[in-house]
Amino acid sequence: MNSTPNNIHPEFDRQITRESKEKLLGQKGLVIWLYGISGSGKSTIANAAEKVLHKQGRMTTILDGDNLRTGINKNLGFSDDDRRENIRRTAHIARIFAQQGVLTFVSVITPRHELRDMARDIIGDDYYEIFVNASYQTCEQRDVKGLYAKAAVGEIKNFTGKDSAFEQPVSPDLTIETETQSVEDSVSALLEAIRVKTSD
Repeated sequence: MNSTPNNIHPEFDRQITRESKEKLLGQKGLVIWLYGISGSGKSTIANAAEKVLHKQGRMTTILDGDNLRTGINKNLGFSDDDRRENIRRTAHIARIFAQQGVLTFVSVITPRHELRDMARDIIGDDYYEIFVNASYQTCEQRDVKGLYAKAAVGEIKNFTGKDSAFEQPVSPDLTIETETQSVEDSVSALLEAIRVKTSD
C-alpha cells in the first residue's frame, strides 16, 4: 500500500543524473556502514579512513551517530522505536549522499538484525556492511567516553550490551577485529574493501 500523501509528487527525472555526478567526482558513491557496540572503534576507523581518502582527492562524508543525535536525531532516545527511527533517518540521509557520488561513512551502533536489514533495504546496492567487533569487557576497559562507568552505576538506561542486547551479525560484508588489529591495519582492510567494491 502506498503511504505517500496524494499532494506529494517526487521529482527525479529533471535532476542531474547520478552517473554525471560520479563522472564529475571521478568516483562511485557508496555507503560504508560501520556498526558495533560503543567503544569498538567505529568512529576512530571512519575518521582515519576518511583522512586517507581525502588526501587521495576523494569526496567523503561521515554520518556519526553521536553527531546526528545533536541535530536531526536530537529528539530521539534509546527505546526500540527511537532506535528504529534513528536508523531509518540515518539510512535515508546516507542514501542521498551515495546517490551524489559521495563515499559515505556511517558510524552507528545498529544493535539488531532488523535495523541492519532496514538500512540495507533503504540504501540498496550501495550498502556495504562492516562489523567492528570488540568484546564488552574490552570496550569497558577502553571507555573512551566514560559511558561504561555511567552504565555500571545505572546512570545510563538501555545501554547496548548491558541492558539492551546487541545481536551478533550473521554475514557482514567485512568484519574488523579491533581487539587484535591495529587502527592502521583496520583502516587498510577497510580501504581495500572500498577499492574492490567501487571498482566493480
